[in-house]
Amino acid sequence: MTADPLAVVLVMAPDAACAGTLARHLVEERLAACVNILPGAVSVYRWQDELRQDPEVLLLCKTRRDLFDALAARVKQLHPYQVPEVILLPLEAVEETYGRWLRAETLKP
Repeated sequence: MTADPLAVVLVMAPDAACAGTLARHLVEERLAACVNILPGAVSVYRWQDELRQDPEVLLLCKTRRDLFDALAARVKQLHPYQVPEVILLPLEAVEETYGRWLRAETLKP
């Protein structure tokens, strides 16, 4: 198995139902090995010249860095927002056993 760089991708969803749908698709399609769904986020942002404050749900998607483009494209297909937040955070270090599992879970069988 190669030592491809690993990453966490942050995705914000409008609610738990959308977050669950996104997480299931990303894991089922092996674009992420695991997705944590963290409710209770509040986002403050500007949209169409209006200051907004909305409840959201944060997804932490554990994946390989080389899957980012495919993962982002899939999120855009499934997401209700015009401009979904999809941010890649490269991982500097990952525990070896977990890293092997993550890589294995994101390889097509």
